[in-house]
Amino acid sequence: MSKGNGQDIKAKLIPKKKRKPKQTFLSTGSTLLNLAMADRLHGGFAQGHYYLFVGDSESGKTFLALTCLAEATKDPKFDNHRLIYDDVEGGALMDIRKFFGKGVANRLEPPAIEHAANSHSAVHSQSIEDFYYHIDDALRDGRPFVYILDSEDALTSDQERTKFDKNKTAHRKGKEEAGSYGDGKAKINSANIRRVVSDLKGTQSILIIINQTRDNLGFGFKRKTRSGGHALVFYACASLWATVKGKLTRNVKGKQRQIGIQVGVKVEKNRVTGKSREITLPIFYSYGVDDITSCIEHLLLEDHWKKSGQTIVAPEFDFKGSMEKLVHLVEQDGLQKDLHHLVADVWSEIEAACIVERPPRYG
Repeated sequence: MSKGNGQDIKAKLIPKKKRKPKQTFLSTGSTLLNLAMADRLHGGFAQGHYYLFVGDSESGKTFLALTCLAEATKDPKFDNHRLIYDDVEGGALMDIRKFFGKGVANRLEPPAIEHAANSHSAVHSQSIEDFYYHIDDALRDGRPFVYILDSEDALTSDQERTKFDKNKTAHRKGKEEAGSYGDGKAKINSANIRRVVSDLKGTQSILIIINQTRDNLGFGFKRKTRSGGHALVFYACASLWATVKGKLTRNVKGKQRQIGIQVGVKVEKNRVTGKSREITLPIFYSYGVDDITSCIEHLLLEDHWKKSGQTIVAPEFDFKGSMEKLVHLVEQDGLQKDLHHLVADVWSEIEAACIVERPPRYG
């Protein structure tokens, strides 16, 4: 079968003399998401940059973010990177070793550690100020890192705490404290994220901030919005929006049982390619992000492979059968690279067809 170059899909889309110097990328753990973010087969997150990951509740944001840390443990270029997980929500209770491997389990660290007599405990950010102090510590340390904040919404602020204390005191005195109850986080982000983005380049580090969607109760074309202010998206290398598109089920004892979710991820505000792209990923509760199934479904979606009923026809693999058997074939026969290259070829063919062939306006 024909294989793609496996390194840089842009090589097929941009003339050699116009290409930018090669940059190091960290894989997202999803072939499709890598392609959607950077037109690259093996990387989505560019070193030295910050990314905003917005998503609905239970849309797999944490799973997807931690998957990139698993990819970092497999990539020698990230052997010296610290893997910092700022678990503000305390919500990552899954088995880290099972889903992301012993490499992540051994290397994962909190933003800080509090030492006491004969013991030590992890310290995670509680306020927006804590977060910026922690990431400043990481930047001053000098070692490169991948830092995940999960999530910005769960952080409070000094202003919010002060306002709460004043309201509490006033209430117990039978009074009401005047003034807004705003948390001030948007202002703090605006004042600090710019400096962080500039300093990330010096250590070739990556920052991923997870943000929760909120219903947009005002006027506008978007049904969903988010907190944290405009600066979070303005300074992002790319913003990703995740939503649950459906349930994955299996018939067990005569009943349909949910075993996972189909997640739609839209890449917006993309500084790497300038494109907005949307892909779909299956996430299984017992397995995690299913890269193989997503690649097969993409080839079917683009009509490269055909499906009749439950039978998939995959000529490159000389295969005809069910999705379950095709996934098993890919895993057992070590065909993952062939599958990835095939998806990259189909992706780059479509991207090339989208190019407007006209002479440069200002040549």
